[in-house]
Amino acid sequence: MKIAATIAYLATALVAFSNAQQVGTNSPEVHPALPSQTCTASGCTTDNTKIVLDSNWRWTHNVGGSTNCYTGNTWNSALCPDPATCATNCAIDGADYSGTYGITTSGNTVNLKLVTHGPYSTNVGSRIYLLQDDNNYKIYKLLNKEFTFDVDASQLPCGLNGALYFVQMDQDGGKSKYSTNKAGAAYGTGYCDAQCPHDIKWINGEANVKNWVPSSGDPNAGSGTYGSCCPEMDIWESNSISQAFTSHPCTVSGQYRCSSPTECGDDATNNRFDGVCDKDGCDFNPYRMNNQNFYGPGSNFNVDSTKPVTVVTQFITDDNTANGNLVEIKRFFVQNGKAIDNSAISWTGIDATNSLTDKVCNQAKTVFGDTNDHSKKGGLKAMGAALKKGVVLTMSLWVDYAANCLWLDSTYPVNKSPSVPGAARGTCPTTSGVPADVLAQAPSATVKYGNIRVGDLGTTTGGVKPPTTGPTSAPTSAPTTTKATTAPTTKPTSAPTSAPTTSKAPATTTPSSGVVGAYGQCGGSGYSGPTTCVAGYTCRVASQWYSQCVPN
Repeated sequence: MKIAATIAYLATALVAFSNAQQVGTNSPEVHPALPSQTCTASGCTTDNTKIVLDSNWRWTHNVGGSTNCYTGNTWNSALCPDPATCATNCAIDGADYSGTYGITTSGNTVNLKLVTHGPYSTNVGSRIYLLQDDNNYKIYKLLNKEFTFDVDASQLPCGLNGALYFVQMDQDGGKSKYSTNKAGAAYGTGYCDAQCPHDIKWINGEANVKNWVPSSGDPNAGSGTYGSCCPEMDIWESNSISQAFTSHPCTVSGQYRCSSPTECGDDATNNRFDGVCDKDGCDFNPYRMNNQNFYGPGSNFNVDSTKPVTVVTQFITDDNTANGNLVEIKRFFVQNGKAIDNSAISWTGIDATNSLTDKVCNQAKTVFGDTNDHSKKGGLKAMGAALKKGVVLTMSLWVDYAANCLWLDSTYPVNKSPSVPGAARGTCPTTSGVPADVLAQAPSATVKYGNIRVGDLGTTTGGVKPPTTGPTSAPTSAPTTTKATTAPTTKPTSAPTSAPTTSKAPATTTPSSGVVGAYGQCGGSGYSGPTTCVAGYTCRVASQWYSQCVPN
């Protein structure tokens, strides 16, 4: 879920919260309802889904008692001398979602609060998952589908990340695989992602106590020998200044416990690109793609982050079926009842399109001077294999103790000039995002996610069709300077005024029958493929460079 940086995962509670494998009885676990929908051309049906808090946040204590197994960022050595003994001795308890963690639901919307002052503790951030029932995560299979949700990131300043994404966790949280895991999905166990995080306190039913080192910067976190890895598809990482979606493929399928710096891809040992997962990923941040006026706070942006917005992500395969290979990830928005196409890329050397393909990923890695680990780890085909098998929906709000979220909303690395392609990701100063500053200046920050839908292409937006006017071009003059909550922003650079380079769709997006599938390219300058769309779709001119098959 993180781009071009090793990220310290969501700040944990400022008291003794941890996760464990036994189930405690001190507090009941009641999962708040968060209905979602599944859509087809005939309409949408409601699923009685719920949410569950990640086990890393929960109070862990000795079985049958109240002695902490983990306090601050240190394990209790008497109760946890080794991984297996700790799993036997420690129990995880139920959560007070609103009172302790600042997590509330209303209808089909969930609200996550940054800082919550409970009766006995102060909690920072949270991470939750969507449940199909009380004991199983909801599994999403996304190939040849679109995933849609509403988000309100208006209260998120520089340095915060409100993230909604998919990871290939076990449906039951690993309970059936590991006999020592008695808690399972009901208590939010089994987390993994493409960063192979070492701060997960319990992995594969055992405590991650081996060689545990408390963090020098985060008073509540640390790292153990093991990491928990799996493919990750970041649908939405954002604050009110910047947003991005990112593909993170891995060479492993499902949740995998890495055990060495090499396979974990640890930065501390210079093994970032040697691990089993692509930590950098292939990302699409409109600002980074050289359109500084697309997303931000105010009506002068195409997408106004001061207002709620509907985000639609489509997963296009080479044969337009759920059995094909992933070849393109498309994005558009709906705000104030109007469909808004994603921003066009505006860098020389990258196709002037507005979606992710392997070609665009490879071009961007070259132009930005980044290591192309995405291709090395299998590219979109590997990402698609995970989405075909099934992934779990994750929603979170966090501060970044490793890189201050500069990779999302500022210039990163900070020693690069903002004029260098790919360095500028947003208007936040390079001095912004320090967790202590963010927590002091914006403790009441919140993010809302809601109206979660998945369905066939073109079915989740309630009659609002995808845009037919083509990608949103970069501005030809510098936009006005915006102001973030935590600090004044810097003035963004102007986008180039020349016409974008010709965009060509990958050959694999065209069915073998010679007709173009839903939302595929069917024309444009330099395009030489088929121009006839599948039944129910019409080829419409979006611009001189691009025509697309859209619903009749």
